[in-house]
Amino acid sequence: MHHPRVGVAILTMGNRPEELRALLDSVAKQDAAPTRVVVVGNGSPLPPLPEDVTGVELDENLGVSGGRNVALRVLRDFGDVDVLVDLDDDGLLISPDVFGRIQGLYEEDDRLGIVSFRIADETGHTQRRHVPRLRAKDPMRRGLVTTFLGGGHALSMPMLEQVGGWPEEFFYAHEETDLAWRALDAGWKVLYEPALVLQHPRTLPTRHAVYHRMVARNRVWLARRHLPAVLVPVYLGVWALLTLARSRSLAGLRAWAGGFTEGMRTPCGRRQPISWATVWRMTRLGRPPIV
Repeated sequence: MHHPRVGVAILTMGNRPEELRALLDSVAKQDAAPTRVVVVGNGSPLPPLPEDVTGVELDENLGVSGGRNVALRVLRDFGDVDVLVDLDDDGLLISPDVFGRIQGLYEEDDRLGIVSFRIADETGHTQRRHVPRLRAKDPMRRGLVTTFLGGGHALSMPMLEQVGGWPEEFFYAHEETDLAWRALDAGWKVLYEPALVLQHPRTLPTRHAVYHRMVARNRVWLARRHLPAVLVPVYLGVWALLTLARSRSLAGLRAWAGGFTEGMRTPCGRRQPISWATVWRMTRLGRPPIV
C-alpha cells in the first residue's frame, strides 16, 4: 500500500462536547492530515462541528459496534480511505505525528490489519488492562498481539472488506477480540504500537451498569462463534474460574452469571471457527485462545 489515506471515526454519546472539541483540535493538528473525519452521534444530537467534519446523528444508541459500523459505511461510501482510525470521543492525541506514523506502518507491511494504540492517562500511566497481552507488566513493549484496544486503533480497509465489520450483536464488550480473531484467521497481523498514544481519563470498566452481564454474555458468544468445538468449554471454564477468583462483588458476580447463561441460550450470530493453524499462531504470539 502506497501513501495510505487515513480516515478518522469518532463515536460520541453526545454528552462530552468539550472533550470532543479538544479531540477534533488534536486531529486537526496532525502533521499528516486525514482525508476524512466522521463523527457519529450514537442516539443523541451532535454539537456544532467544523465544516470539514462529517456528522451523522443516529435516532437510537446502536452500541459501540453498531455506531462504528455506521462510521465505517460512511467512510467506505466516500471511497478515498485506506486506513480507518477509531478514537474515543474523550480521548486526545498528544503528539502531532500519530497519523504519519500510521501511514508509515501500513506502507511497510501490506498484511498489517490492525494497529493498537497505547492508552495513557494524563500522567502518562497505562493500566494493565489496556495492554493487549497476558504479560502486561511493560506497556512499552511493542509487538504482534492477538487483540487490540477499542479506544484508539487503526484498521486496514482491505482487511475490513475481507473479514467484515464490527459484530453488532455484541453492542459493546469483546467486539475488538471478535474482529481481531477474524483478522488473524484471514492471515492479517495485529500490532501493538506503544509509540502511538491516545490520552484518556483514567476510568474503571465497571462504571457501566451492564458491564458484568455484557462481558459474560459476549465472551460466551465469542467462543461459540469462533473457537473449534473442543476449545469452547476449555476457554469458558478458564474464564469462569478467573472470574470467581477475581470477583469482589456479589452483585457483579450475579450479573456475570446471568450474562453467561444468556450467552449460552441466545443466538450468537454466524459460527465461523478459526483454524487450528490460527490457534497455533495465537499460541506462539503468547495468548492461546483458552485464556
